[in-house]
Amino acid sequence: MKKTGLILSLLVALAALMLLSISCKPKEEAAKEPVKIEFWTTQTQSERMSTIQLLADTFHATNPDIEVVVVPVDENDMPKQVASASAAGRMPALAEFSSDNALAFGAEGILNVDVATGIINSVGKNEYYAGTLKLLESSPGKYYATPYHGWIQGIWYRSDWFKEAGLEPPTTWDAIEKAAKYFYQPDKNQYGILVGTKAEAYTEQCFTQFALYNKASLFDKNGNLTFNTPQMKEAIEFYAEIAKYNPPGPQTWRARDYYMQGKMAGFFYSTYIMDDLALAENMAGSLTGENFADLTGGEFDPELSNKTGFAPKISKLQPAGFGVVVSLGFFNQDDPAKTEAAKKFVEFLYTDDAYITFLHMAPGGMYPMLKKIATSDQFLNDPKGIYKRYGKDKMAEIVSGLENLMRFDIVEGNLIKAYGKIAAQQIIPQMIYKITQEGVSVDKAMSWAESEMKKAIE
Repeated sequence: MKKTGLILSLLVALAALMLLSISCKPKEEAAKEPVKIEFWTTQTQSERMSTIQLLADTFHATNPDIEVVVVPVDENDMPKQVASASAAGRMPALAEFSSDNALAFGAEGILNVDVATGIINSVGKNEYYAGTLKLLESSPGKYYATPYHGWIQGIWYRSDWFKEAGLEPPTTWDAIEKAAKYFYQPDKNQYGILVGTKAEAYTEQCFTQFALYNKASLFDKNGNLTFNTPQMKEAIEFYAEIAKYNPPGPQTWRARDYYMQGKMAGFFYSTYIMDDLALAENMAGSLTGENFADLTGGEFDPELSNKTGFAPKISKLQPAGFGVVVSLGFFNQDDPAKTEAAKKFVEFLYTDDAYITFLHMAPGGMYPMLKKIATSDQFLNDPKGIYKRYGKDKMAEIVSGLENLMRFDIVEGNLIKAYGKIAAQQIIPQMIYKITQEGVSVDKAMSWAESEMKKAIE
């Protein structure tokens, strides 16, 4: 069913439910004011707001005693807006926010952990991908918020090239290095892999996974800096080694153009790339000769998504995945009726039709946190037909990365706020740039980075 068809069906059902509810109400009940709650969403685009409003209206039709007011809040402004609302004593009953915000708000004691945990237990903990719960855990068996959607990062690679060469998928360090070396043929303008080497966020995202594979962390659970360790040094050395098989020069995500034009075996990227690989209009920007002097452009390959594999978790000392979890959190309320209303609305948002309608607002960018939804025919039938191009088996492989999600800023359920200061100053990507582009030794670059980290957090 196309998105327009699904929305039309919801509108028809909504109208019918409204008429039925009005006709069936006793006069005294009709006069009763509904419980009004605010739902803050980070989906601020007008089209997405319309979809969420439709969901809220559909919910109201079957729950006329509850009115949900949808309020858009920019993701970057969420902490500031929450602080202002808290100071004014006007907290929303429900909000959509990232896992790091969930831990920050939870640490301030402004989230209702019991309600969030109750929702998770009601749905069934085993129904969620384990990694998504781990990022929201406040204490064993307790959760600051409920996982709702998110995305995964990993290596997208030419599975047809790997198969022809008899190479294993790039799911271990050894397999990654072997493939990067094998496909690196710069004389033919072909490269083995793309990892970030420019001093920017993409480089930090790529490197984070390698560090986590090797049990290398920046902090312990108490927030003490633990950067300069043998595990971290080994991860940095390996990253610098495979960066040798990049296209020339300091590189960022833009070098995905090499992959799109058949000049690269694999690259790190999030699931947001899925529509670019599958749709001609989305890939067009990567098929020109405008971005790189040694790329002349190429034709759209409608089979590229079928020829592409995905390695969402890679193992060294431990399997690790990297991504973002967006949750639904309940703010503490003075009126228990508002808490109960918010709970009912979240239960509605987890129903199959409502959940999939929400997720289809951004195919590739919004993956479900529930296993049964992720591989359902209804979810795979997105409005643009993107998921069908990959197929059910590959979709299951992609979403499996949610089982092993890890992050630098979340350690044993604790949000390490100091990491934000390190990330803001781009210390890690600067270190990678020094090593890969300026020839600075790993030891010297690590000493510089550790010094800068201490300055940042002090």
